[in-house]
Amino acid sequence: MARYTGSVCKLCRREGLKLFLKGDRCFSPKCAIEKRNYPPGEHGQRRRVKVTDYGLQLREKQKMKRVYSILERQFRNYFHMAERQKGITGENLLRLLERRLDNVVYRVGFASSRIEARQIVRHGHLLVNGRRVDIPSYLVRPGDHVQVSDKSREMLAIKAALEGVKKREIPSWLELDPQAMRGVVRVLPAREDIVIPVQEQLVVALYSK
Repeated sequence: MARYTGSVCKLCRREGLKLFLKGDRCFSPKCAIEKRNYPPGEHGQRRRVKVTDYGLQLREKQKMKRVYSILERQFRNYFHMAERQKGITGENLLRLLERRLDNVVYRVGFASSRIEARQIVRHGHLLVNGRRVDIPSYLVRPGDHVQVSDKSREMLAIKAALEGVKKREIPSWLELDPQAMRGVVRVLPAREDIVIPVQEQLVVALYSK
């Protein structure tokens, strides 16, 4: 499946805020949006566009897709899944995205970004309930144990991510045992546990037209 292979810093600049796509660099003065807080491109600094309601909705959708690093078809499938569930569609959508294995690996501190987490999962370095899972979109459930496999415990990337986990708080719906390199999904995330800068109701409005 196709993937965005350009500079992820440009994505943050396009949205006008930090999406934390580059790991530790996002917490340092090297962060691109700290130096150039305007859209990328030749006319980025002079661009003045009147934003319509549709434009606002589109930007929120793009933000959500970019935060979780997924493409349009997969994102639309998640939206349809959220629609079929009981409760508020926007919150259901965010909850589904948070339950992705690559997101859990990032949230619990085994990777410094979701992009790095996707690679770690793809390469088979993670076990879920003792079984190897290499599908980044795998949806975890309450009670699941996500653990670094024995042969991967010495990986420098995972060790560095665990060292840097102090810079960002582990959400309350997850639990980390750094010595065992094991995370536990305590409960499903509530809306207040999901601290990403998006207005999910605008995304629902966009797809509900």
